[in-house]
Amino acid sequence: MMINVVNLGMMPYGQALDLQVRLVEKRQNQEIGNTLPLLEHPPVLTLGTRGQTDNIYLSDEALKSQGIEVFRVNRGGDVTYHGPGQIVGYPIFDYRDFCHHIRDFVELLEQAIIDLLEEGYGIKAHKESEHFTGVWVDDVKICALGIAVKRWITMHGFAFNVNTNLDHFNWINPCGLSRGVTSIAQLTGQAADMPKVYAQVARYLARSFACDMDEVSLSALLDEEELVSLQKADSESR
Repeated sequence: MMINVVNLGMMPYGQALDLQVRLVEKRQNQEIGNTLPLLEHPPVLTLGTRGQTDNIYLSDEALKSQGIEVFRVNRGGDVTYHGPGQIVGYPIFDYRDFCHHIRDFVELLEQAIIDLLEEGYGIKAHKESEHFTGVWVDDVKICALGIAVKRWITMHGFAFNVNTNLDHFNWINPCGLSRGVTSIAQLTGQAADMPKVYAQVARYLARSFACDMDEVSLSALLDEEELVSLQKADSESR
């Protein structure tokens, strides 16, 4: 089985959300295979289905003055931060291709990041428990994870702190857990090579799901009209 990997670089959150909706519909209609967009976002906050606005410490005025948008989305979990230096992956997968239960799917994602950290950087990471998703180093989180499922197709995904500005997490109570966060850069004492980590994420995800991977462009997944519409949505959100 093949995974389509799409490296998108920096993309505004609203545009990426629009892209996910388009790709989910195409995967539901079997117009595309299992697809993994990898990207970064400008600073943004998202609230999941259990999200509490009390877990955002900045006022609406402070958020607006800094140009920080807040999106309420249909993934699981509470509030999380996305920003430069954080690799975000949105697996648009039919989870039935890999397992019977969505919890097993989440564990495959978590294991990929755990293996990447240990084998690539000598960082011992772990899953916290059956109650919390994500990947942890000691008692702090390095990768947040929240999934939504629509007719067996997954969307949203994981946020992996590589060179992330961790001070920005002071804006929120991450995932509503009152616990800290970390990154590869903080744990190793130096900034990681982002293109290298992008490639590692794709490779370890493919290995965890026992798949091959094929790097593709958006033009291989969307037609010209859809690409124009996506770009228009980006410009209107600015």
